[in-house]
Amino acid sequence: MKEKEIEIYPDANGMIIEDKNLAKNPATRVPVCMVLDTSSSMAGEPITEENKGLHVFIESVTSDEIASKAADIAIVTFDSTARLMLDFADVNEQNPPVLTAQGATAMGEGVNLALDVLAERKEEYKKAGVVYYQPWMVLMTDGAPTDNIDSAVERTRELIMAKKLTIFPVGIGPNASMDTLKLFSPKREPLRLKGLNFEEFFEWLSASLAETGSSGDTDGHVALGWAEKC
Repeated sequence: MKEKEIEIYPDANGMIIEDKNLAKNPATRVPVCMVLDTSSSMAGEPITEENKGLHVFIESVTSDEIASKAADIAIVTFDSTARLMLDFADVNEQNPPVLTAQGATAMGEGVNLALDVLAERKEEYKKAGVVYYQPWMVLMTDGAPTDNIDSAVERTRELIMAKKLTIFPVGIGPNASMDTLKLFSPKREPLRLKGLNFEEFFEWLSASLAETGSSGDTDGHVALGWAEKC
């Protein structure tokens, strides 16, 4: 994982740490944390297609002038435990991690870690004087949680109702628990990915980031060819 570029600057209260990537690009940001299921049920074609989709996403963001300046991306995965696989940095210098499938489905741990990462990034924006739009969380799973999700659900819903978070809940395959995803999303109905159409989903996400970066609309772009019809 690429380390953040930091420098230490003195101020009236002592020493502060500032992210050089924020200093170099003061554009209004859209912080996005993807929370991705990498449990053993994702083995084979699903994880392969998810990895391809992530590459398409980073390429699409970096090739768009607006999205490349506005997008701030982190990736959290969850299987038997949660991991920060890609920390926030200059998207033009980021390479998507190679995801592997293993273990159980610690969804609650994954969402809690993502919320912590987003909260930390917001503090970094404030220190650097960078303006940001409402953070996004993209939650993707092909199953049901194997850990307790109560605190993660409560934290997520509180932020959404306070207009401090937008969530995009996506089910993968027929066994994804849409009822669980709905618990995290009091305002937006979860959608199920059509087949393994990760690439189209991530292209849509990139287009939504570009649209938000230019207009400030945090609801995302409306073309949903990647989703199954209900």
